[in-house]
Amino acid sequence: MWAPWRMEYILDNKAEGCIFCQALDAQDELTLYKGSSCMVVMNKFPYINGHLLVAPRRHLSRLDELDQTEMGKLLKLVEQSVGILKKEMNPDGFNVGLNLGKVAGAGVEEHLHFHIVPRWFGDTNALTVFADVRVIPEHLQQTYNNLKKHFDEINVNI
Repeated sequence: MWAPWRMEYILDNKAEGCIFCQALDAQDELTLYKGSSCMVVMNKFPYINGHLLVAPRRHLSRLDELDQTEMGKLLKLVEQSVGILKKEMNPDGFNVGLNLGKVAGAGVEEHLHFHIVPRWFGDTNALTVFADVRVIPEHLQQTYNNLKKHFDEINVNI
């Protein structure tokens, strides 16, 4: 198996600051969408191709810190992101959720975010559990290029 992207993760010094707040300031990188209150970023170290992160722009860690408008826009963007992945990648299903707190598995617990993980029958998810191995058949930049055009077409500023 060839997984050169893992070395970046292994050697990463876990840069200071919030990856989501940094994504707002960065030019592209893996940011697919920046709306008025929410954003979509590709997971730099995905479980599988198309693993997206949907987050509010505001730096907050709890659901009860969102106002009703932000909550609605955040969930609408999750819905639209699932639709784009269905259209572009044709998965058989999805894991969609959020981890609140380190004990619940939050890798970035200070900035609330949803994970959207496309799933296919026969995908290799068990390798991650049993052997700490992930099989990513497409380069992240190619996945970004395939998805970006769809996020550019979102006609409501979320």
